[in-house]
Amino acid sequence: MSKLNKNLPDDPSTTGHSWNGIEEFNNPLPRWWLWTFYACILFALGYTVAMPAWPLLNGATPGLLHKSTRADLAADLERFDAMNAPVEARLVAADLGAIASDPELANYTQNAGAAVFQTWCAQCHGAGAGGQQGLGYPNLLDSDWLWGGRIGDIYTTVTHGIRNADDPEARFSQMPAFGTDGILEEVQIDQVVQFVRQISGQEADPALASEGATVFAENCTACHGDAGKGDPSQGAPNLTDAVWLYGGDVATLTQTVREARAGVMPNWNARLSEAEIRAVASYVHGLGGGQ
Repeated sequence: MSKLNKNLPDDPSTTGHSWNGIEEFNNPLPRWWLWTFYACILFALGYTVAMPAWPLLNGATPGLLHKSTRADLAADLERFDAMNAPVEARLVAADLGAIASDPELANYTQNAGAAVFQTWCAQCHGAGAGGQQGLGYPNLLDSDWLWGGRIGDIYTTVTHGIRNADDPEARFSQMPAFGTDGILEEVQIDQVVQFVRQISGQEADPALASEGATVFAENCTACHGDAGKGDPSQGAPNLTDAVWLYGGDVATLTQTVREARAGVMPNWNARLSEAEIRAVASYVHGLGGGQ
């Protein structure tokens, strides 16, 4: 506080400082506040000496107590790994098809698999495993599986991935870019798109769809089959249902036929243990969409 007029009877004393006739009252902080403040400073100094605190070029000062939260976490992880080692050994040795019928393994994979999924898979397939239509991330809750939905198929897909360059055993198939590569003319692409919409139960131009049936038979049946039901062994989707990885509207189908699609999934055998892969494969298979 400051004052311009003369001191009143109840005014505190001044500091003696004066600027252009304005004097400064002497209002010291409460002693309890000051002692608390000083105690906090002493505690902070003691803490930085006792605990890791000061950053260095390659780490931080260890402190006199050499306390390390990372070391504590590592010890906890080792302890839990040791506790889970027996059931993980059983999981690795078990037949994939028998996991669900073993209560201990089923319970373990439900929990461990969920943790693996939320850590590594949810970014693409969603926290609820519903996928992201339009972006090429499949729904894992339905029964429409590009590479097969049996637990062995899921295990292989998770292990080696799809169309990645890191694993020679990655699942691989390539749809031709019918327009970009000049295999089909634009009018033929329009025709086959209308045919695909027709066999999938969507609104279609009958005349174009009739011509598209011929285009489809000559260019698409090798992968999608004569009836367009797809082939899981090739990763060729069923074109007769309402499940679309990128979308079933005219514009999206036209882009798919013209430019092709080639989604990539990492091979998780480079990041996850065998037990973790089996756990997440069993978890995904148990979500309700596995075959």
